Amino acid sequence: MSVYHIVFSPTGGTKKVSDLFVSSFHAESTLIDLSDRNLDFSSFSFSSEDICIVSVPSYGGRVPDTAAARLRLMDGGQARAILIVVYGNRAYDDTFAELKDILQNSHFSCIAAVAAIAEHSIMRQFAAGRPDAKDAKELAHFAETIRSQIDAGQISANLDLPGNRPYREYHGVPIKPQAGKACIRCGLCAQKCPVGAIPADSPSKTDTEKCISCMRCIALCPHKARSVNKALLAASSLKLKKACGGYKENELFL
Repeated sequence: MSVYHIVFSPTGGTKKVSDLFVSSFHAESTLIDLSDRNLDFSSFSFSSEDICIVSVPSYGGRVPDTAAARLRLMDGGQARAILIVVYGNRAYDDTFAELKDILQNSHFSCIAAVAAIAEHSIMRQFAAGRPDAKDAKELAHFAETIRSQIDAGQISANLDLPGNRPYREYHGVPIKPQAGKACIRCGLCAQKCPVGAIPADSPSKTDTEKCISCMRCIALCPHKARSVNKALLAASSLKLKKACGGYKENELFL
């Protein structure tokens, strides 16, 4: 049995969650980074003996288009898939339904799923500090529960997950990172942007048509030279304050 850790995590929150899960699930795994636009995702194929742990953030209650497109290029080969959806304390809406459909259409067998909370990638005050120690313990327990059921042959391929079809509409957010005066044109953001929205020859610019507002450029800029419009951020934070308030629990689906 080979375990593959397939993750889309531009700012690291989703990977932090999935790392906690994977480390308790199996001692060894192979990482496939869905945010690396230089990979040939059509080259990845799996078999029924494999287990693929597929982790994505929820963007507006949907699977990010970039992650979806790259997963569709893979050949699941009836590999068993564990779905992890990470969200910033609002809701995951139809993300599970869409992710399951994508994986099944790519010939994966969906056997279990986890919904988990991580700090919001844009409005960092929501779910700040999560996943925390309590989350880590719970994710480890989820991993051990799923693994024990797999080993005992008690996993069903008829996994029932929440979500609606057709999926809710999502057209992105108007918050697009821009470079400020502190930018020294080092090009790290252009190199690491999942969709190539920052020109390599002019890294202080942003192609707002390509940009998916993943905030990776802000998270990794060594000079803190990238930011979003403060007025837009404040307005969005106010709009989501009620929906993102309170403490959301992690969930296990078997």
